[in-house]
Amino acid sequence: MKLFHQKRIYFLPIIVVAVIFIFILTVIPSVSPEPKDLPIAFVNADEGMTVPAKGKVNIGDQIEQNMKDSSTEQSSVKWSFVSTPKEVEKELNKQKYYGALIIPKDFTKKQATLHTAQPDAPAIRLLVNQGMNTAASTIANQVLNGAVDKMNENMRLQLVKRFEQNGTQLSANQALALAAPIQKTVINVNETGTHSVNGNAPVSLFQPLWMASIAGAAIVFLSIQKIRFSSRKEKIVNQVGFVIIGATLALAAGFGLAWLAEVVGISVPSFLDTALFLAIAYFSFFTLISAVLSWVGLKGLPIFVIILFFGAPLLSMPPEIMPDFYREWIYPWLPMRFMVDGVRELFFFEGQLTWNHSVSALTLIALISLCALFASALPVSSVNKEKSRSI
Repeated sequence: MKLFHQKRIYFLPIIVVAVIFIFILTVIPSVSPEPKDLPIAFVNADEGMTVPAKGKVNIGDQIEQNMKDSSTEQSSVKWSFVSTPKEVEKELNKQKYYGALIIPKDFTKKQATLHTAQPDAPAIRLLVNQGMNTAASTIANQVLNGAVDKMNENMRLQLVKRFEQNGTQLSANQALALAAPIQKTVINVNETGTHSVNGNAPVSLFQPLWMASIAGAAIVFLSIQKIRFSSRKEKIVNQVGFVIIGATLALAAGFGLAWLAEVVGISVPSFLDTALFLAIAYFSFFTLISAVLSWVGLKGLPIFVIILFFGAPLLSMPPEIMPDFYREWIYPWLPMRFMVDGVRELFFFEGQLTWNHSVSALTLIALISLCALFASALPVSSVNKEKSRSI
């Protein structure tokens, strides 16, 4: 058979295995992810109380010391000890922590009532930074609830032991309080809303925008390939037209995607700010892809398709649950992470377009890409070829 005389046929097994290897690498981060150093805040506002013959008693300090001792033993959570509830709320809004545990100022006083006939169980506030990351906020919620459950267990054992030593007969109220000697109130801050689609909106919006950027850049590049330039100046002027087309596509993509997001049920807090930010992101991606294509041609297109497959699973994960290799060597180089972070800030934090880290990073990518794009017009090989043909 003549088919077997083609040499490239014998390289197919290697190519197939290579493709499988590349795409299996994109699955690894989502297989049994384990958190590492997940930042969660601890606030001890307990003022304590003075007890006869014992002096100053502060149970909040005891709990804080226990947390500090246990934090050295576990690597999944990184407890940060913050001084006041107001400070931790500011830090949550700055996306520094995925959650916080706050011990109130009357914690010791209320705990002392558990020994009386009228117990008043102390309450702990658990703040879950829901908008920061859906997966991480779920883990933070579990960690915070688990921490309070452990406190409840320890306090319950201490109370039972004390009642046994004193030979005290429990009242109905005391027995009820003993079941949960510490109450907890879970509060979601920077909420994503009741629908899961809102929480995943930043990642969901990146995929169509990225693919549209690839499509737009490839079509414009193919159109320019058919044009023959008589001079370098003409080619540079044409690149200006390239940028104008990109800006037009960016506005169309930004406003179109923001409108379609509302149509499918995503709650867009500010349509204009969201549309403009998506337009900035599109223009950044468009110029980046165009710059690469202008230097290496269409063979550079698969790079951005592979980036899409690598980026999609990583962008939905917090860096703290990524494998070390992906967190250190893959995630920092994903340009679309700035778009996802920016949409997250617009949807769940700031609510309006500002000159923040995401906008500045996308702008820098666009500027560098534009420099590379115009630099590709400096070589005159295509012009020389055209002149030689005319001669």
